[in-house]
Amino acid sequence: MPQIWMTYDEIAELIGSNADAARAQAMHRSLDRRKSRDGLTRVKLDLEWTTRFIAAIREADPALDQAIRQLQGMRDAMYRGDRAAGANFAAESGR
Repeated sequence: MPQIWMTYDEIAELIGSNADAARAQAMHRSLDRRKSRDGLTRVKLDLEWTTRFIAAIREADPALDQAIRQLQGMRDAMYRGDRAAGANFAAESGR
């Protein structure tokens, strides 16, 4: 499972509450918390919150999902040395 660390404000947005409630829930769940170099405390998400986070990303923007698929296709084409795929990517993205 990936480690995802979020601030209380970010968690609050994820779960639909405020930062104080997110902090209280993180403490209740006994989640790992660390002070980052930027001075903000970040919480390591548990399985439930990680699942919500990933679902939110997937639902956020279909165009973003399409762009990710195109980038993955370009990466694969570059790995294979397929120049025709690069031309197709440029045509699809309007370049």
